[in-house]
Amino acid sequence: MNSLPKYDSAELLRLVREYAYQEGDFVLASGARANFYLDCRRLTLHPRGLVQVAAGLFELLQRDGLPDAVGGMAIGADPITAGLVHRAGLVGADLLGFIVRKEAKSHGTGKQVEGPVLPGYRVVIVEDVVTSGGSSLKAIQAARDFGLVVEKVVAIVDRQAGGREQFEALGIRFECLLTLEDIQKTHQMTSS
Repeated sequence: MNSLPKYDSAELLRLVREYAYQEGDFVLASGARANFYLDCRRLTLHPRGLVQVAAGLFELLQRDGLPDAVGGMAIGADPITAGLVHRAGLVGADLLGFIVRKEAKSHGTGKQVEGPVLPGYRVVIVEDVVTSGGSSLKAIQAARDFGLVVEKVVAIVDRQAGGREQFEALGIRFECLLTLEDIQKTHQMTSS
């Protein structure tokens, strides 16, 4: 059996620049305008991209000991959750996944939090890009309402626009693989 691919921050940065970073005029989920956009679904739905994201975030999770589960707001967090659960399975770790719907279903079980999780489980919220933290804050609230214990938020990219401070105000730690500063430094070097 081949060994699992290792996390390579330079490779992840290259993949973000190639697949996720776009320049133009954009309105972000927070309502703010920006002259660039990070569409990390183009990264997490790409085989090499998801391999690097899962490897990097799995390393972050292992530092404090794996939680019981990972998950976040549908749809951006879904491939990240699947990648982490898959990687955990390959190394024999018990790490479950869950999905937070934007609102509870009006049929079936009527749940907003889906997956094999139970109240009291220690969880980490996963996110593709954190700007103001709004999406993750909704996921945190839904997870807490379900009875999950949210320990931290991990993301691929921190746009450095207030999300970290929002999480810390709730007593929740935040870690990321890349910052906006990392991406912009690389962009400036390749543009000059």
